[in-house]
Amino acid sequence: MKHLNLPLTFGLLIGLALPAHAAGCYADYKAKQDDPLRLHYGVAQINGACDARSAAAELAPRLAAQGWTLLHVVSTFGDGGLDQRKDSAGQNYLRF
Repeated sequence: MKHLNLPLTFGLLIGLALPAHAAGCYADYKAKQDDPLRLHYGVAQINGACDARSAAAELAPRLAAQGWTLLHVVSTFGDGGLDQRKDSAGQNYLRF
């Protein structure tokens, strides 16, 4: 009976940990294009660690592929911060 409890307990612990990991991570950032100079503010989902350094490393190549240069990551945040940034990001809301 004890042998059945161990896998069950392990499975339960993994199941409880998954929702915490499933919480979203997002970054708001500023980027530019040259010639002519264009600036934009945007919000992007981040798949790696939820910190500014990791977000910048993930965002820079995404933006560069579309001709944009990342200026800086303003902040990183969870699901709760999405709605308040949607209007400000406009067409760059979850675009990159």
